[in-house]
Amino acid sequence: MTVDYETLAKTISALTEGETDAVALMATVTCEVHHADDRFDWTGFYRVTEPEVLKIGPYQGGHGCLVIPFSRGVCGAAARTGETQLVANVDAFPGHIACASSTRSELVLPVMNAQNEVIAVFDIDSNQPDAFTETDAEALGAILSQVFAR
Repeated sequence: MTVDYETLAKTISALTEGETDAVALMATVTCEVHHADDRFDWTGFYRVTEPEVLKIGPYQGGHGCLVIPFSRGVCGAAARTGETQLVANVDAFPGHIACASSTRSELVLPVMNAQNEVIAVFDIDSNQPDAFTETDAEALGAILSQVFAR
């Protein structure tokens, strides 16, 4: 099964319409995205809870790291730079944090609010190498923007 981004975006839009609570939005997005594609082994948010610190938020899959500093890992890089991180091989990423030994590739997108501030990162791990594409990054980025930057 591979994701149908057009349908996924419409579904998430309908489910989140009128909701303003960030955690409720994150839980809904996580659930819908995680179950939309077999490549998505772990799906979830790490929230900015204090300067330069991410803490685990709503997620689906096995346990994740509880705290990630902006200075470490793929999630930290996305939060620090505000840029999407598309990593085909996590073992080749300097400073990768192995929250799960099964992770082979990762896609992490910064989540911006309406003021264009990073409020979280959206992390998708796959147990397959090179599982993600630019199409995934662009479509998921558009969904995140639709939900959190309004």
